[in-house]
Amino acid sequence: MSTRTLETELLGRRTDFEYSETWVGYALLALRLVMGWTMFYAGITKVLDPSWSAEGFLLHAIPEGNPFTGLWTTLASDWLWLIDPLNQWGLTLVGLALLVGAFVRWSAFWGAVMMLFYWAASLPLENGIVIDDHIVYAMLLFGLGAFGAGRILGLDELVEDAGIVQRNPWLRYVLG
Repeated sequence: MSTRTLETELLGRRTDFEYSETWVGYALLALRLVMGWTMFYAGITKVLDPSWSAEGFLLHAIPEGNPFTGLWTTLASDWLWLIDPLNQWGLTLVGLALLVGAFVRWSAFWGAVMMLFYWAASLPLENGIVIDDHIVYAMLLFGLGAFGAGRILGLDELVEDAGIVQRNPWLRYVLG
């Protein structure tokens, strides 16, 4: 088991620590698969249920005192034709991408955006001041994207070797 030392500056302070490459790899793979399954399952159950809609939640489940109540009402009244498929397919496709390790940075970004919307819809928080499960998920997705977790037993490892990525290195920003 090899170890490495990470040397970086965080918040203006020099930080060095040793870590096990093997265990970091296992941890990132496990986190990617768990988060992928969580999102995929949440999405596919909505896709397969023809009666599912975000309308009931947006109109009746937003906590009293939510600073964005007007936005959620408008989305439910005027934009449901877009919100429902974005929610259903967004969760499903982000989850699937994480499960197979394809376009992980791109998917993790959009998954985190969805989690921030869910967080905003749950304000004011019942059991916390700022942090709830949606923020934890958003940060986990940020970490998966930052590490390029799709390269660990994922399709991104194969795609990055393709000629098109070699000719267009900017594609690595959505892979990983």
